[in-house]
Amino acid sequence: MLRSLLLPLTLPTRDGEITLRHATTDDLDDLMRLMSDDPVSAARGDRNDASDRPHYARALRTVIEDPANDIVVGADAEGRVIATLQLTLIPGLARRGATRLLVEAVRVASHLRSRGTGEAMMRWVMDVAAPQTGADLVQLTSDSARADAHRFYLRLGFTDSHIGFKYQVGA
Repeated sequence: MLRSLLLPLTLPTRDGEITLRHATTDDLDDLMRLMSDDPVSAARGDRNDASDRPHYARALRTVIEDPANDIVVGADAEGRVIATLQLTLIPGLARRGATRLLVEAVRVASHLRSRGTGEAMMRWVMDVAAPQTGADLVQLTSDSARADAHRFYLRLGFTDSHIGFKYQVGA
């Protein structure tokens, strides 16, 4: 389902262009770097450490192999992965059987933030990916510590309509 999204695709940003494409297992090191480049993620244990590579590799394969999931990467003009997000298509009964497109793990390399990359990717999700997948609703959660991200999502037209909860299994 999600792997059928029409990618690769070039999107304009304020600094030039990025190319969106489906992630592959060859992107593992870049994805680990993006996860650890984020202070909130790093505080939760996302590290760019070789000892964690098998865990990330297993997770990446699982997501890529699941037709209801995908990881999309954004690459700069030189082909370097500078951004990512995960998409999950969720069918449901609520809202008269609405299908939701869940956006997770939105990351842009720290030295490139606030230059339009995240906005270009999220507008693609809202304007292209959601209609292509038949999604009725795009939803996401954002850590309560991410005030800048909250302002960003509100500016894009999202509403802060729910309070999210998480339970750490085995804690």
